Amino acid sequence: MCQPVATPSSVVVSQGLLPCDTSSSMMQAEAQQFPLPIATVVTDSALSSVPAAAAVLGSPAPPLPAATTATESVTPVATVDQPRHCLLRIICSTSDSEFQLLCGGWMDQYEKVEKIGEGTYGVVYKARDRITNETIALKKIRLEQEDEGVPSTAIREISLLKEMQHGNIVRLQDVVHSEKRLYLVFEYLDLDLKKHMDSCPDFAKDPRLVKTFLYQILRGIAYCHSHRVLHRDLKPQNLLIDRRTNALKLADFGLARAFGIPVRTFTHEVVTLWYRAPEILLGSRHYSTPVDVWSVGCIFAEMVNQRPLFPGDSEIDELFKIFRVMGTPNEDTWPGVNSMPDFKSAFPKWPSKELATVVPNLDPAGIDLLSKMLCMDPSRRITARSALEHEYFKDIGFVP
Repeated sequence: MCQPVATPSSVVVSQGLLPCDTSSSMMQAEAQQFPLPIATVVTDSALSSVPAAAAVLGSPAPPLPAATTATESVTPVATVDQPRHCLLRIICSTSDSEFQLLCGGWMDQYEKVEKIGEGTYGVVYKARDRITNETIALKKIRLEQEDEGVPSTAIREISLLKEMQHGNIVRLQDVVHSEKRLYLVFEYLDLDLKKHMDSCPDFAKDPRLVKTFLYQILRGIAYCHSHRVLHRDLKPQNLLIDRRTNALKLADFGLARAFGIPVRTFTHEVVTLWYRAPEILLGSRHYSTPVDVWSVGCIFAEMVNQRPLFPGDSEIDELFKIFRVMGTPNEDTWPGVNSMPDFKSAFPKWPSKELATVVPNLDPAGIDLLSKMLCMDPSRRITARSALEHEYFKDIGFVP
């Protein structure tokens, strides 16, 4: 049975930004342990105040004035007319925010090697950093309204992601944007969990590897949730694997916050709904960290079964596939569900199934953890941090 757990309301997210409630002592402690620096964003309107020396092609910008409070202003040393092709490159560090004005084209630093796919948010290239000779992944972000340019809110959100430094999160190395284009530079990993499962039919026969991967997913998510960052589009394709060490890293964390929950990919392919939490499918605009935990539960079951748990082909089909296994929710099992925007009293009333019959190759401790991750009521769903302490991981041993 699902047990009530505290869900940090300070990370509640909707389509807009909701007021934060810092009543959760756990979240307060985590926020103190992992403080987020404030990243300053220079927008197009601020370009006219860049010191004149920065206009010299190929020359680095002079040091910016010290950071000021919101009520203070900085008097520009000089003003210049910036060429339209200038790009603003954001470089954030844990101690401050440094901005360099690159004129003449930043692509000289990155050499595209090959196109490796179209992700949820845009085209992905394998590329080489000419300065370090490092292989990197270059993501060209698709903007819904390209004629309106890069939203400053998106730049701020993405800039903050540079502060996310963890062994189970793909490292965002650079953020580059022009007037109408946004590029993200990530560390390069060429294997994801979906490819790994597809290429290794015997993967599920190694329960220790499944456990190790699940632990790393939860560890990365717990870290991000402690920083008040949600993913909202977790799936095996977003979980990258280092072939040498079996280290697993989460990709695309926080992009949904900056650009919205994706509906279609760059090529207009409908984004999979198989890992989407029921509260989102039922139209809730107020949701939090449990949406990611649900996704991980679906991925957990898929690793064990070697097939998706809820492979719906539409939102209603996805809901019904969930209901057929977990049972159609009601006010007793999920208080408040009847008032959710897309809940219908005419939904078929399916009873819940025993998860042990749905995921037969999982041991009792694993079934117990999975049932807590797939609790329909998000307020009773286990947190990522609590999941890491579950009995299922008592013999976890070494984790990359």
